[in-house]
Parts: sequence; structure tokens; C-alpha cells
Amino acid sequence: MNTQVLQPSRQSIGQACEILKGKGVVAIPTETVYGLFADATDAEACKEIFKAKERPMDNPLIVHISDYEMLSRVAREIPEDAWKLAEAFWPGPLTIILKKNGIIPDAVSAGLDTVGIRMPANPVILEIISKTRLPLAGPSANRSGRPSPTDAQTVYEDMTGRIPLILDGGSCKIGVESTVISLAGDTPVLFRPGYVTAAQIEQVIGKKVELSKGITEELAADEKVLSPGLKHKHYAPKAEVVIVNSDFESFKNLVEKDKAVALCFDEYADRINSPCVCYGSEKDSAAQAERLFHALRELDEIKAEKVYAMMPSTEGVGLAVYNRLLRAAAFRVVNL
Repeated sequence: MNTQVLQPSRQSIGQACEILKGKGVVAIPTETVYGLFADATDAEACKEIFKAKERPMDNPLIVHISDYEMLSRVAREIPEDAWKLAEAFWPGPLTIILKKNGIIPDAVSAGLDTVGIRMPANPVILEIISKTRLPLAGPSANRSGRPSPTDAQTVYEDMTGRIPLILDGGSCKIGVESTVISLAGDTPVLFRPGYVTAAQIEQVIGKKVELSKGITEELAADEKVLSPGLKHKHYAPKAEVVIVNSDFESFKNLVEKDKAVALCFDEYADRINSPCVCYGSEKDSAAQAERLFHALRELDEIKAEKVYAMMPSTEGVGLAVYNRLLRAAAFRVVNL
């Protein structure tokens, strides 16, 4: 299959719409990461996503919509808290897990009676959803297990020959996938941290948000999950990554002693006598989120084998960074 990479235009957006209406798959930018999209109401179309990504079928997909009428089509028993969160954060990087309507096939929800739904903020994907009137199921547009792509070139590296079209909308502004909150049960549960924080959600709905243990702990292989990003290998470069929770001098000594590559904050790169890849300022979690996946890919470019990563904050957006880094490190953390 020949994979085209095209700038968004009237013609290329029209081409994307035709592919999607014909049961095909298209890579499209969002404000978080690039996604691999197909018609969320068509099980056979969505199976092509799993095939292109080599993604396990028990990992549910998120459904993307462009308006509230579409929300009522794909979900049922929508609670008041969902409308409050939608009003506060949509379009934007928040996925809400709700009871699904019958038009969403089991291939999308991994056999569950719930589905994650969000309204993305990127104008390209919003236009495509609006024109096709199709809710679009989509995970990140990378080979399963690899770092998520935040630019079209990275999508091409993983997906060339696997999908017909990539729309190149430039670099994604946020850089990590959306926050996932479940409102399908009695208690709001955060399953995946992101740019929208638990504290922000609590402020809007006036309720305490429970944090899923899968955010910071490895789940059992046979455990069913409501959200993507909770099980299976994710975000990983080819190198062995270990997170180091320590002061700077201890980190520096470990990196230099083991002749490893440092995945570090910008402020420290010129103080370490080993190769360094930076992923943002120590005090700026949003910048870390934007740069993390690119930094993980850069580790492959320099053929890193052993990597020690500086421990990010676990507060606010920092929790999203830590969650992605934990999975890239296969939960390997050293406390010094």
C-alpha cells in the first residue's frame, strides 16, 4: 500500500472523508497526539486500526465526536457530571467513559458496555468528523508499544505501507494523550492522567476523583480495563529505560558509572559527562509532556541501549508525564 502524506486542504480533507466512509483508516492530527482513525460504528473498519497498529484487541479505542448531538448517538444514560465536564473542557484533551449505545461495536469497546468519548480541539479532525457525520474511533498513530507520534514524520515511520493517508497538521501542542475519566459507575475514576488534571475535574463536578491503581502500578495480563493505556507495553523506545528517583549528584554518578544515556531536564544536560536527551524544564510539566515522546524516539535515533531517566513531578500534568515514563520504563524505578 502506498502511504500519502498531505497537508490539510480542501482536497486532502475530502480525500480523507472518502477513505473513512469507505471503511478505511486515516492518520489525523489532534491537539494531543496523532491518531489512527476509522468509522467508530463499523466493526470491520475498526479492525483495520488494530491490524495497522498490531494492537491487542482487548485494548479499547476512544470515540471522537464533533458536537453534542453525536454524544447522544454514541452514549446512553449520560449523567449531569458529563455535561458539566464537556462544557468545561470540550473541545479539548478530556475523554469521558460512559455507557455506550448500540451503534458502537464490541471491536471498539473491547467487549465492554462502556466507551471513552472525547471532542478533540484540532480543527482538521473536527472538520472531518463534521463533514462525514461519523464518530471516529482512534488510538495514537504508532505501532503498538512504541512512543506516540506528535508529528507526521513519526507517523510515517511507523505506518508507511499500512495506511493510505496521513494528514500533516504540524506538531501537536500538548504531546500526551487525553485524560481519561470514567463516569460510568457510582464514583468518578481517573484511568489515565493527562493535560486536564484530577484537581480541575474535581473543581467542575464538586466530587472527589478516585485514581485507578493502573496509573502507577502494572496490571495483571488478564485484567479487563475500561481505558487504553492501562495494560500492555506502551510508549517504549528500544533501549532499557530506568527511572531514577534521587538528587542530581546521585543521578549523575549513576549515569556516568554505568556509561548510560541520561534522559534529563534541560537544566542539567551540560553538567553530565554522558550523552543526554532532554525532555523539558524541571519546573515545567507541560513542556515535559509536549517533548517526552519525541525524546523517547530520539533515544532510538542515537541507538541508546541503557537509559536513566530523571524522575518528574507527580503533581498536576506531571502525573501524566510520570505515567507515560513509567510505562516506557516497564515500571523500573530506582530510589537512591
